[in-house]
Amino acid sequence: MAHQEIRFYLDENLPPELLAQLEAHGIDVVRGPLHDSDLNHLLRATAQGRVLCTQDKDFTMLFPFVDQHAGIVKGYHLKHNIGTWVKYLKLLHGACTSNELINKLEYVFHVD
Repeated sequence: MAHQEIRFYLDENLPPELLAQLEAHGIDVVRGPLHDSDLNHLLRATAQGRVLCTQDKDFTMLFPFVDQHAGIVKGYHLKHNIGTWVKYLKLLHGACTSNELINKLEYVFHVD
């Protein structure tokens, strides 16, 4: 199977500055529309083959409603700032292929 780079989908709960910083590092990333449901964000990210990135705690409750997803990266609003997100997503992007994240839930952690 060919190596496939991870592509990210940011939900509306992550700041737009994160998108700009990831793009500056050459990472393929999009941001979902505002005021859409969590399920629609997950379905859209899945249809596009993108790993969904969110700070929304409700996404873990959506697993019963989808057969498969491209992956979810979950962070915490009060714990993870933009710098932490950028470092973690760059690390994940460089260390994994998109196939390795299918149906996986990853939690952001501080990268030094």
